[in-house]
Amino acid sequence: MSCKVSFPNSDYGAVTLNPHTPLAEKLTVQNSPILFGCRTGICGTCLVTVMGEVPPPEPDEQELLDILAPDSPNARLACQLDITHDLEICPYGSSDNNTDSV
Repeated sequence: MSCKVSFPNSDYGAVTLNPHTPLAEKLTVQNSPILFGCRTGICGTCLVTVMGEVPPPEPDEQELLDILAPDSPNARLACQLDITHDLEICPYGSSDNNTDSV
């Protein structure tokens, strides 16, 4: 089984990953609609809104999400996502986010 990660309302095509493959391994500066900084979950640069099924964040990620995106259940750090299903990812705070669905 593979997982398709798409980026609605962007010029970037979807990427296909094997389950549990870090998104930051597939996306580079040249092909990424997501900005990555540290890629370790401490800087918050890759804050996104995720539509689709993802496992809950680990405690360290949740601590940063509580600061950067309080009361936003679909907010995640792209570098920390454990991708197990097809997803849609938008930059956090962009007008194409739908924060009412998970």
